Amino acid sequence: MNQGWSWTGYFEYLGNPFLLMGAVYTVCLTLAGMLGGLLLGTLLAYARLSPRPWLSLPARAYTWVFRGTPLLVQLIIIYTGLPQLGIRFNVLESVLLGLVLNEAAYLAEIIRGGVQAIAPGQLNAAKALGFRGLAVLRFVIFPQTMRLILPTLGNSFNSLLKTTSIASVISMEELLRRTQMLIQEKFMVLELFMVAATYYLILTTLWDFLQRRIERHYAQAYRTDRDSGPANAPSAKAPLPPVA
Repeated sequence: MNQGWSWTGYFEYLGNPFLLMGAVYTVCLTLAGMLGGLLLGTLLAYARLSPRPWLSLPARAYTWVFRGTPLLVQLIIIYTGLPQLGIRFNVLESVLLGLVLNEAAYLAEIIRGGVQAIAPGQLNAAKALGFRGLAVLRFVIFPQTMRLILPTLGNSFNSLLKTTSIASVISMEELLRRTQMLIQEKFMVLELFMVAATYYLILTTLWDFLQRRIERHYAQAYRTDRDSGPANAPSAKAPLPPVA
């Protein structure tokens, strides 16, 4: 068994294909969990905003349950508890189901807050211009909601990227699980965990860079004239005022 720290062991496994594939699985789980969570979370958000109790009350109960219990417990129930009721999922299906159901509860509250932040006068103006139903959602509510909640969604993606490590508990071979498997074989505990930490740091840093690019893109349509120069500066082609 190795004693102390080994730089050679750290750099040896920094580009290990087995761990790199685990990082790829981590990214895929994050993308699937986020996309599924957004779809389900959007439905839950609008259900919570509905004036109909038969829609709003179940949505409220859902978010209460899934935000109030740990994801680890939810995964264990899905993977080991549901089979006792005759409902069986393999490891990948259990992980994806758990991530989507859990993430949807948090994203539903984020989306609901973004929708409620839109001034009611804008909705009235859209209706006065002839927009109805889905057209109001597509052209008025959705673009503004996305701009408002984009930073929070980015933080949720960053958090989910690290939360996928919980899936290792039910033997999902993502980055952390593959790291543990190598540790059992090579007995390089500190070095391999530091390699895993380095991978997570690289992934979250890349996402942070991408998130800032996306935020700048969506903010372009809302820049004011002050961003490009003084609002009252005379145009180059404008005639000069007469001299008194």
